[in-house]
Amino acid sequence: MHDPQDHWFHEAKREGYLSRAAWKLIEIDDRRRLLQSGSRVLDLGAAPGSWLQVVTRRIGTDGLVVGIDPRPIEHRFEHPGVRVIEGALAAVSDEAIAAACDAAPSIAFDVILSDMAPSTTGDRTIDHHASVRLGHEVLDRCAALLKPGGALVLKVFEGEAYAELMARAQRMFTT
Repeated sequence: MHDPQDHWFHEAKREGYLSRAAWKLIEIDDRRRLLQSGSRVLDLGAAPGSWLQVVTRRIGTDGLVVGIDPRPIEHRFEHPGVRVIEGALAAVSDEAIAAACDAAPSIAFDVILSDMAPSTTGDRTIDHHASVRLGHEVLDRCAALLKPGGALVLKVFEGEAYAELMARAQRMFTT
């Protein structure tokens, strides 16, 4: 069992991040260079806000990031391009997302990040299938919300339906 106050917990606190999850995105972006100055980013499953913190540090003041989560995000961001929508992704329309960006009637993001996870039950099979359903929900929204050639980071619990989700993602993306 991992210690909830491990090295990454202490590093996050030292760097001022809201959670240790910031280091997951930092590692991904250091490897893939997805977040550029001026990028428009959609962060799904954004609470408590640590990925929003990472994104704002990397997109500069000309960038924009919209965070969506059913849980409230209490942190107040100084970055002028942060927008937060409280709600489940399924209940938030594309138009509401565009309106949050002052880009109605539509918006196209350079990057979509999804660290969404279901409320876990402790049953690995049930939790996996719930996670895969969230993954499909994100892929369903990519056509309307992601620019052609845009990037997607998607967390999903591995299990028997993982291969099908990955196959669908591979059909949608060149890399």
